[in-house]
Amino acid sequence: MRILVIGATGALGSRLVPLLTAAGHTVVGTTTSEAKKERLRAAGAEPVVLDVLDAAAVHEAVGDTAPDVLVHEATALSSGIDVRARDLRRLDNAFAGTNRLRTEGTDNLLAAATAAGTRRFVAQSFAGWPYAREGGRIKTEEDALDPSPPGGAEQTLAAIRHLEDAVTSAPGIEGLVLRYGGFYGPGTSLFPGGEQAEMVRKRRLPVVGSGDGVMSLVHIDDAAEATAAAVERGAPGIYNVTDDDPAAQREWVPRLAAAMGARPPRRVPVWLARLAAGPFVAEVMTDGRGAANDKAKSQLGWRPAHPTWRDGFRQLFPAR
Repeated sequence: MRILVIGATGALGSRLVPLLTAAGHTVVGTTTSEAKKERLRAAGAEPVVLDVLDAAAVHEAVGDTAPDVLVHEATALSSGIDVRARDLRRLDNAFAGTNRLRTEGTDNLLAAATAAGTRRFVAQSFAGWPYAREGGRIKTEEDALDPSPPGGAEQTLAAIRHLEDAVTSAPGIEGLVLRYGGFYGPGTSLFPGGEQAEMVRKRRLPVVGSGDGVMSLVHIDDAAEATAAAVERGAPGIYNVTDDDPAAQREWVPRLAAAMGARPPRRVPVWLARLAAGPFVAEVMTDGRGAANDKAKSQLGWRPAHPTWRDGFRQLFPAR
């Protein structure tokens, strides 16, 4: 098949392209940087420099490529889905660029894909915190997203909703949305020397209050494998792409610190977290929901090679 990967040099795209070329697909990959074109060529892809917010350029690039499948992995983040701790007080500000890519960018890509006769459209979403903070702690794709997201995250969740609704309702296209868990591994901020790993090492990622908020994680290579599977098979719809082990913040954050050989994380009361980091951190750390991956495993024929972050963290820091 002929596949167009948007955001092919990002944290996930750079792991996905080699999988697709190894499977015998013809891959065209986009980047926003001329300097990264050679990286795509080395991975076996034809490079294209593209700004997905430029509707005319998108129509031209998609029309020239005429892809059977378009994979939308564009974000404005440098290391996957993670952001710096100081950004979490106003998540919408930190994600403003990515939110435009999820709204305007998605609309541009869908319009161009429809015009080009593209059969299948696979897009990136997120399962790390958007589920409603009510009921069971582990959510399936059938469960509702949060009707009242934590303060400062309203626009970000609205952009996620827009992408998911647009992709799954596009006429004439098989739309699949992959709700990834929090990324860890090479190219992400949860990797030796990465931003989030350094926060843990410096004790700047505390456990807030009870630490009962659940998080689902996924190794970046497992996320890429699931995406490659979604390119080839699976019914249209939404899929949680996470490992098998959703865990409370009070459990996985200290274990990450231990794997790194770092001191245990600080514990702070909810009121202090709200004051210092804002409502988003306080509410997600104490009341967030994880995600179940049963649908992705059964319908995509995918299994995470890193089924639990416990082993994954130990593999990331083998010398510790």
